[in-house]
Amino acid sequence: MCSTHYPAQRIWPLYLKFVMLYNIPETAVRVWRRYLKLCPEDTEDYISYLMSIGRLEEAAKRYEWCVNTDSFTSKYGKSKHQLWSELCELISKNPQETSLKNAEAIIRHGLQRYTDQVGMLWNSLAEYYIISALFERARDVYEEGLRSVMTVRDFTQVFDAYAQFEELTLKKRMEEVGIEVDVEEETELELRLARYEDLMQRRPLLLNSVMLRQNPHNVLEWQKRVTLYEGKPKMIVATYMEAVKTIDPKQATGKLFSLWVNFAKFYEENNQIVDARIIFERATEVLYVKVDDLASVWCEWAEMEIRHGNEEEALKLMKRATAPPPQKVAYNDESEPVQRRVYKSLKLWSMYADLEECLGTFKSCKAVYDRIIDLRIATPQIIINYGMFLQENSYFEEAFKAYEKGISLFKWPYVYDIWNTYLTKFLERYKGTKIERARDLFEQCLEKCPPNYARNLFLLYAKMEEEHGLARHAMQVYTVGLLKQFHPRRSCPFTTSTYNMHSRYMVLLKQERFTRRLLMTYLMKVVEKCVCGLLKWSVN
Repeated sequence: MCSTHYPAQRIWPLYLKFVMLYNIPETAVRVWRRYLKLCPEDTEDYISYLMSIGRLEEAAKRYEWCVNTDSFTSKYGKSKHQLWSELCELISKNPQETSLKNAEAIIRHGLQRYTDQVGMLWNSLAEYYIISALFERARDVYEEGLRSVMTVRDFTQVFDAYAQFEELTLKKRMEEVGIEVDVEEETELELRLARYEDLMQRRPLLLNSVMLRQNPHNVLEWQKRVTLYEGKPKMIVATYMEAVKTIDPKQATGKLFSLWVNFAKFYEENNQIVDARIIFERATEVLYVKVDDLASVWCEWAEMEIRHGNEEEALKLMKRATAPPPQKVAYNDESEPVQRRVYKSLKLWSMYADLEECLGTFKSCKAVYDRIIDLRIATPQIIINYGMFLQENSYFEEAFKAYEKGISLFKWPYVYDIWNTYLTKFLERYKGTKIERARDLFEQCLEKCPPNYARNLFLLYAKMEEEHGLARHAMQVYTVGLLKQFHPRRSCPFTTSTYNMHSRYMVLLKQERFTRRLLMTYLMKVVEKCVCGLLKWSVN
């Protein structure tokens, strides 16, 4: 707020208007300087007047005062960044007229102060040197800007200005030389053209550097950088080395283990297996966030050994990876490093079991499957694979014991596949020779089986009774199965899924000529269950 009294407030505007009306710039400048001591908030008007009379050095100094004075507030609502931008534009486009000794320092101060909007400032500094005919210095500024900007927007601004500068200088030089050129001039033109082409070719790599400055832990961007160096082995190795040193596993974006694996595969593709093993060894020591990442590294290492015919070495790696730590730790305890928890990785054990089946002995493979079950990390598919492996080697009772172990580990509905495989294989093996044992298994299975999983099991049970047991037992199985599949709340109490069971039941009635009493017993049970179900539904 202007600190003059009311009469002065009326006089000063008229006085300033009067001195600016005539071509007496020296007097006007002195009047303005005296006025600004009382009303510094009108500095922007003074700057506009100075620029209109060509006193750009004085205008630049006043701009510098505005941006460096914290108490100054623009009467036109301009931000400090806008004032910085105007100052930089003034300096860059008028280097001779402003002739500030600290012109570069002023612009660089803005670069440090406004780190999120530096593209325009870098261009202003380069333009300052271009207009001053210091072209090499301008190139250095552009290069420095490309190496330091943090956003794609700023990069685009600087790169486009740099490319335009190189294109214009090349075009201007070609116009100066004309059609007939000597050897020296031709060499110069080729050099300028090569410089321009090199800049355009470097764009993807420079942009990748910007992305990595934003997030140096971005695995995907490091992978892109390796791809950009295709055909340059030394640069690829240097990039991988820099990447694995820079990325913090806890801050990594993407799959860090894939970077290590690709690094090792690069050596493998160049027939440097020893170096690939060294990289894999280092990869197993990284403190990954997830256990599965470390397990993937071990698996990839073993697969590399298999590709090169080192099956025994692959088995040794799996045995080493699955070795338990000295002290027992919980798999989900994230306070423990992944190296101490990886011995419970199902991914590792699954591959270990596959390798033992293909390359190991029966005893060693069986020990692996038993260890998986003891660690309680088996899945239904693992149990089924174990049983099939034992059966292929004619250890049928051992296979049935494996199925029973799996049944004790899982609940319905996850245990369905194990039961289905167990009962099917049992009937294939013994047929009707152990009918009582088979009945016990079916009763144990169906005792807790949900209705929506029971149909196939009941059909299998009844088929066994038809082929190897008693028809009356088969009738009882069909009756229980139909009642279990019964839905009293539906308009049709039996669904299409029970049609086969129901039709088979009727065929048996006809073939065996069972009494009317047996049929009525079945129908009475159906009616009874229907009524009970409807009553329960109405109460709820």
